[in-house]
Amino acid sequence: MVDVKLYLDEVGKRIMERRKKLGLTQEALAEMSDLTTQFVSYAESGKRAMRPENLMKIAAALEVSTDYLLTGDIIDKDELLLSKKLNRLTASEVRIIESIIDECISLYHKNE
Repeated sequence: MVDVKLYLDEVGKRIMERRKKLGLTQEALAEMSDLTTQFVSYAESGKRAMRPENLMKIAAALEVSTDYLLTGDIIDKDELLLSKKLNRLTASEVRIIESIIDECISLYHKNE
């Protein structure tokens, strides 16, 4: 049986981590999502389940897939969102990002 409270806590944690990574306040995320600040606060704390349409609003504002918020898995849509960001960079900026990714792969897989 699924522990609903744990599940809601994990979804809330991913929302909060992504919001903070983007440098957004709860108020800013609420405004971008057309939701209330209290709703965002409850969602982040795992106190409230969300209707699908509200989850979709938050995911769009955070520029991630709903799958990522629900499961933590990166899917094709997340990669597409990242690709759109890369398309806004110059060729030299893309090469810098590529170097950073290569270094991360090297560091994270060093002990394998």
